[in-house]
Amino acid sequence: MRASGILLPIASLPSNYGIGCFSKSAYEFIDILKKAGQRYWQILPIGPTGYGDSPYQSFSTFAGNPYFIDLDSLIEKGLLQKSECDNYDVGGNIRYIDYEKIYLSRFKLLRMAYDRSNVKENDEFKEFNQKNAYWLDDYSLYMAIKNHFNEVSWNEWDEDIRLRKPDAIQEYSEKLSNEIEFYKYIQYLFSYQWNNLKAYANDNGIQIIGDIPIYVAFDSADTWSNPELFQLDEDNNPIGVAGCPPDAFSATGQLWGNPLYQWDYHKKDGYQWWFKRIEYSFQLYDVLRVDHFKGFDEYYSIPFKDNTAEYGHWEKGPGIDFFHTLKKELGELNIIAEDLGNLTDSVRLLLKQTGYPGMKILEFAFDSREESDYLPHNYNKNCVVYTGTHDNDTIHGWYEKLCREDKELSKAYLNNYKSDMNEIHWDFVRLAMSSVSKLCIIPIQDYLGLGSQARINTPSTVGDNWKWRLVDGDITEDTISKIYKMTKLYGRL
Repeated sequence: MRASGILLPIASLPSNYGIGCFSKSAYEFIDILKKAGQRYWQILPIGPTGYGDSPYQSFSTFAGNPYFIDLDSLIEKGLLQKSECDNYDVGGNIRYIDYEKIYLSRFKLLRMAYDRSNVKENDEFKEFNQKNAYWLDDYSLYMAIKNHFNEVSWNEWDEDIRLRKPDAIQEYSEKLSNEIEFYKYIQYLFSYQWNNLKAYANDNGIQIIGDIPIYVAFDSADTWSNPELFQLDEDNNPIGVAGCPPDAFSATGQLWGNPLYQWDYHKKDGYQWWFKRIEYSFQLYDVLRVDHFKGFDEYYSIPFKDNTAEYGHWEKGPGIDFFHTLKKELGELNIIAEDLGNLTDSVRLLLKQTGYPGMKILEFAFDSREESDYLPHNYNKNCVVYTGTHDNDTIHGWYEKLCREDKELSKAYLNNYKSDMNEIHWDFVRLAMSSVSKLCIIPIQDYLGLGSQARINTPSTVGDNWKWRLVDGDITEDTISKIYKMTKLYGRL
């Protein structure tokens, strides 16, 4: 069945306190999706973020981001006062997130709520802890210890706790028990609010597309508590780290810095950690986009402490064995494979063997130097088409920067020589909607015709990413009507 949806990160929603969250605005956006004839809401990873604020570098692959907890809901429950929330500086620009100010304010407010919660007597909280103990215990302990050591990475902690010696685990568990419970409480709030929001979406015919990074951050509860899963030396430092080799977009490649998996260990263990991870993800989302699918076929290994990705090498991943075992363990799963980048024959074969839909990006299609698989006439039905992703410029920003030859190719392909530049985004939305792809996802910025100032992320850069937000009133009734009409026209209702 043909369908369509909109890409909008949680953090980019409007809200009263500096960053998008599970607030009234999130419910209103679901109402907008329904009214516009959409059936999917794609978001980015929703885990707690660290330095650089990237959702792809999280302190946990299981935990939720405390920033997304709705403070207005806590005010309604009497756990916070509105005046207390209003007293904190969360940044003066409603269009862009100020993460430093959010960090300095949000946790203080959440601690107030925790102190007033009487959570020890809450049976639902106890049940949540028991159900999620397999990841929650390690995560909460890790965060409490991290605070104890002034937020430094776990590889800089004292040796006894860095190496998880049993006596040290017991000592810190007892010494930091209140802090540990605080972090469990945060996750309880997150889970409660997210489950309510997701239920509202599902009840209104909207499915949530979540995003799971293939890698975890080195500075994470996952790596600290499960070092055997990763390529680490005897001191638990990485041997190699993840990234991408140099290409036309980056002369020195992309150095992500994530630890690489010890795939032999995972295979011997029957991929149990991975199955828990994916099973938990499907409790959070209806559809799962698996980032960097290529890494399951082969992965790029960069020597630890290298400053660029220039001198890495390729190693074999688990291949189809992983997905056969996954299917046997968890059954058929609704997965989208992020198969972008340098696609080899072996990656294409792996994608075909899994049966998962891959991704097609219109911004990659118009290269006058060669024929492109991203041009819609080359699509099959089993794929997901995007104008662009969170890693791309907006359509307007991208189109303005196109070289003359590529722009002429796009005009010839779309036959839009007379299109108004201010309306050019609708030509590309139409191209995506009219394609044979069974699913079409459009970033909200491209429906609104926004320029590069609304870009979410520029890969291999830090400082200005993950900040852009919607503002109340950006999505007008006229825009909603236009989206609905185009969705209906191309049979995606």
